[in-house]
Amino acid sequence: MSRPGRDRRAVRHPGPAGSARVTEELRVSVVGGGIAGLAAATVLAERGVRVTLFEADDRLGGRVAAWPLPGGDGRTMSRGFHAFFRQYYNLRALLRRTDPGLERLRPVGDYPLQRPDGMRDSFSGIPRTPPLSVLGFVARSPAFTPATLARVNVPAALELLQVSFPGHHARYDGESAADFLDRLRFPRAARDLALEVFARSFFADPSEFSAGELVAMFHAYFLGSAEGLLFDVPDEDYDTALWAPLAERLRRLGVELRTGCRVAELGRDGVRLAGGELVSGDAVVLAVDPGAARAMLSRVDDPAVDLTDWKTRVAATRNAPPFVVVRLWLDGQVAPERPAFLGTSGYGPLDNVSVLERFEAGAARWSREHGGSVVELHAYACSDSVLADADARQQTVAELERQWHRIHPEAAHHPVLHREVLVRDDCTLITPERWSDRPGVSTPCDWLVLGGDWVRCDYPVALMERAATTGILAANRLLEGWGAAGEDLWTVPMRGLLAR
Repeated sequence: MSRPGRDRRAVRHPGPAGSARVTEELRVSVVGGGIAGLAAATVLAERGVRVTLFEADDRLGGRVAAWPLPGGDGRTMSRGFHAFFRQYYNLRALLRRTDPGLERLRPVGDYPLQRPDGMRDSFSGIPRTPPLSVLGFVARSPAFTPATLARVNVPAALELLQVSFPGHHARYDGESAADFLDRLRFPRAARDLALEVFARSFFADPSEFSAGELVAMFHAYFLGSAEGLLFDVPDEDYDTALWAPLAERLRRLGVELRTGCRVAELGRDGVRLAGGELVSGDAVVLAVDPGAARAMLSRVDDPAVDLTDWKTRVAATRNAPPFVVVRLWLDGQVAPERPAFLGTSGYGPLDNVSVLERFEAGAARWSREHGGSVVELHAYACSDSVLADADARQQTVAELERQWHRIHPEAAHHPVLHREVLVRDDCTLITPERWSDRPGVSTPCDWLVLGGDWVRCDYPVALMERAATTGILAANRLLEGWGAAGEDLWTVPMRGLLAR
């Protein structure tokens, strides 16, 4: 079979065998219109299942949604920049349903990482195939010198190349990413740029983030995959480029899309909406954010099974700390040499800076018409105070902009014409607790399956790709029970270069 990318070691995981379509009329409620829910709905509908998808928001996309702003000038807002890595085989397969050549994704030429002392790393021009990728990165990075390399804990560093799935995460049960980084003894600058920046991109402080997830991430994105660390981004806002076309395809498949519709209860007989309406069905796919999932699953009742232990494990999952996105429309442009995307470390709460007109058509149109840049600032793992305290939120926004002016000093002279601030705390936190305790796709209830990036998956996937993968696995689990063929999955290699 043709491979989904350039990596000849990519692994195909066959879906369940069976008939091309279900042989009876079956109805499934998919709760959640993010990536996992859309993936599950697509796979099920393509095989003849009658799907109704419920999304509490008025738009699809979940945490990768976008929406227009008032004023009619074409400005849009989202929850922040997302990188569509080339390792995201299953997410890309979903997007190919409406864009076979992935022409709506455009490459970002570089992904520099920067510290205030001037030290900077880049992934442009580095070989993509391991181990040449890591050797090229170490050779080019100013953080690695003979003296700093001599202090590295070699056995710990070799663990980065000894990853083996399934079972990888259990090796690091109880160890945080911060503990692992301490044990690794990488030079401080390399830890900041090459490791901690990526840990924080999971919306987590490294002290609360799983070491197993960090090591798996390095395997999937860099040390175990030949796809490289450069990525693509949509050429337009997420709704226009991705979800509106997919929604239209789902409607043609017979899927009923009910946005702005909140589900209150799940049960064997179907789902009950907040207004009291009961929508009956044969099964439910729950694909919402972890906090919403905990609330819904705490109320699930099935007399046929004992849910006590499972509910305890669901309740133990946690949300990541709040994040802040600030999008600015400027009366003037940042310098042309500024990268489209910059990861940062050491700039207070500022974790990355995006110049949106460099890749997003809507922002580019606004930039041409008004002669200004559209810049986005992102802060991960903020204090809880930004949620409820307006003063704390305002101080965080002010500090983000102050730190950004250190990076783009010319922007300090450009007045801000529009400012949009978004604060949320609904992202996933993969904690150091036992990986096997995390709920998986299957549940004790034969009518209920789970999808989302908070759900345990023993493949080397994370973030958007874990959402897409678990959504497909949820659909496959139901299809297998009905004797229908499922969807094949692809992942990066299941073992590191030095794994036994």
